[in-house]
Amino acid sequence: MRCLHNGAGCVNGQLAPVYAVYGGMTMKTVIFDMDGVLFDTERLCMDSWVAVTKEMGLSGMEEIFPKCIGCNAKGSERFVLEAYGESFDYEGFRKRASAWFWDRIEKNGLPVKPGAEEILRSLKEDGWAIGLASSTRQSTVLNHLEHAGLREYFSAVVTGDMVEHSKPNPEIYLLACGALSAKPPQTYAIEDSPNGIRAAHAAGMIPLMVPDILAPDEEMRKLSVEIFEDLFEVSEYLKNI
Repeated sequence: MRCLHNGAGCVNGQLAPVYAVYGGMTMKTVIFDMDGVLFDTERLCMDSWVAVTKEMGLSGMEEIFPKCIGCNAKGSERFVLEAYGESFDYEGFRKRASAWFWDRIEKNGLPVKPGAEEILRSLKEDGWAIGLASSTRQSTVLNHLEHAGLREYFSAVVTGDMVEHSKPNPEIYLLACGALSAKPPQTYAIEDSPNGIRAAHAAGMIPLMVPDILAPDEEMRKLSVEIFEDLFEVSEYLKNI
């Protein structure tokens, strides 16, 4: 079997989701996470955080970072400060980690996940409405999508700086569903992280997991409708919907 388990834009200068109008037609809808799903940037981000904390004489980021996967900046800050103390210069740390991250992107290019463009092209050709719900800030999301030539596939882009509550809170997915005029129980969510799967499940969606850094545990096997090895398997699955 294919599966491992059966089971953006701006308005008046303000952050806002990009709305798609479908003339009242019912369309099959899917919403993707970005880091760890479309781009192999989760590992690169972890490497940057580990490298910078080591430069600062600190240890333990290998255990802290997995808790932050799927969270927006505010959610990640909470975990980092819990580990290193309230006096930790989180903003300074993030700036240094960002510089490390973008230096690697400049040198080696943006790592696109195998099957990313193929699944997006296939879904668009088959008439799916496609959205993005990423905890990453909007400027970075749009930069990545434009750089990889994937922006055209998305009718709605919702990012971490558009919401108050980070994944696993369902807010970002509910906003994305609203942007696509989609009903959550009829909408697929493609995620790599436990926090993302929890958010999609809490939103009442159909969670599909493609694990990246964190292997699925019993909770993920219960919350995910299907768990796949890669995006090629997800594409084949959705073709039969």
